[in-house]
This record gives sequence, C-alpha cells and structure tokens, in this order.
Amino acid sequence: MDFSNITIEELKAQVNLEKLPRHVAIIMDGNGRWAKQHGKARVFGHKNGVTSVREVTEGAAELGIEYLTLYAFSTENWKRPATEVEALMLLLVQTLGREVATLNKNNIRLQAIGDISKLPPRTKKALLKGIEDTKHNDRMTLVLALNYSGKWEILEAAKKLSEEVEKGNLKTEDINDELFSNALSTQGIPDPELLIRTSGETRLSNFLLWQLAYAEFYFTPVFWPDFRKKHFVQAIIDYQQRERRFGKISEQVSK
Repeated sequence: MDFSNITIEELKAQVNLEKLPRHVAIIMDGNGRWAKQHGKARVFGHKNGVTSVREVTEGAAELGIEYLTLYAFSTENWKRPATEVEALMLLLVQTLGREVATLNKNNIRLQAIGDISKLPPRTKKALLKGIEDTKHNDRMTLVLALNYSGKWEILEAAKKLSEEVEKGNLKTEDINDELFSNALSTQGIPDPELLIRTSGETRLSNFLLWQLAYAEFYFTPVFWPDFRKKHFVQAIIDYQQRERRFGKISEQVSK
C-alpha cells in the first residue's frame, strides 16, 4: 500500500483503541531478498531489519498493544550458512546492548521464548542481561522467539505433563487446554489475536503452532527492512475490520 500521501497520525486516527489485539506476533521475513535487491550480502538485510524492529516496537507501545512477539531465529535457521548465523548472533548481541536503554525509556519489558540454552554464550548472556535490566517495565512486553520451534515447544510441554502424570501429581484425564497452555513457554502470555508476516510468504514456518489456533493472519508483500509504523498500523486497522466468531455465527457475535 502506498502511504506517501497519509501521515502516521491520520492512520492512527482510524484505529479503534477499544478493539486492539492484546498480543500481536510477527514473522519478520524478507531480509535476505531485500539485501539481494540492493546488491548486498544477506547480513546487510538483517542489519537494516533492526530499524524495523525499533519502529514496530515503538508503534505497538504507542497504540497500547500489551504483547509483541517477534520471530527472530528459528531452530531451522541453524541450517543457514555458518557465516550468516555467526553474523546474526553477533548482531543480536550488538542490538541488545544498544536497545535496552530504549526499551527502558519506553517502559518496555523484554522476554524470550525458545531453547535459549543452545544459543552461543555471548548471545545468551546479552539476552539474559536485557531481560533482567527491563524486568520491572510494564507498558508492553516484547517477546523474542530465539532458537524457537512450535513443534519443539509442544513436545516439551507434552513431556513436562507426562512426567507429572508419572510422578502421580497429575491424572491424564485432568489434562485440558488450560493445563497444556500453561506448560508452554508462553505461560502467562495471552495467545496472539493477530499474526503479521512480511515479504509475501503465506505460511507459519513452525511458529506458535498452538497459540495461533484462532489468530487472524495478515500477509504483506513488504520486505521486513521496509516495514514501518505505518504498515503496522494498517495491519491493526485490517484486523479490526474482521469479524472474529470463534465457531459461532455472525448473529451470535453481534449480540
């Protein structure tokens, strides 16, 4: 969409602040292709994507979104060329070092989901420091999905619950939606109502498979390094124009 003739303030005026999603999740896609378009190495795209992270995080907080989850690095991403993976891990360290002050300034808390234990020591240290340094902020929670896999998370939850059954602390028949949700790494975080994926791809890529069961999907052809507050606000506006029925019919929802 062409936003050249509309300001961010005009766009925000179209948002119904009474119908905001509590939680928005984003698959940040297209860094590599964006870099290729600019005749640069893929890492160039990842570096420029940091600006988009800052823009969208600030934009979400300004609107009043409570939770924003960004798919930063999947378990499958380890299969990429070693040089790219190493550059990504270093970029994470550098970004966390720079942006924690901005998070504190904006009263945003940092959290993470995924198998953090498998991250390089330097990256893990920077992440845990960022989480610790922002733990008292309460305006919005920014969740980074790092070394994350939806299938891995579901398997881990199943193992956790089965161990409780074996110990006699839990009966199989007592396992329900709420118990299973609380065994996931997103415990205490509401499920996303809106998923945004950039770059034109239209798949979940092993992201929040349980939590996105009833989310609205918003796909945009914009590559992540070009994604700005205006694009984010447009996604919120699109979301608010949809009817969320959760298995009911329109007449039931409108009552």
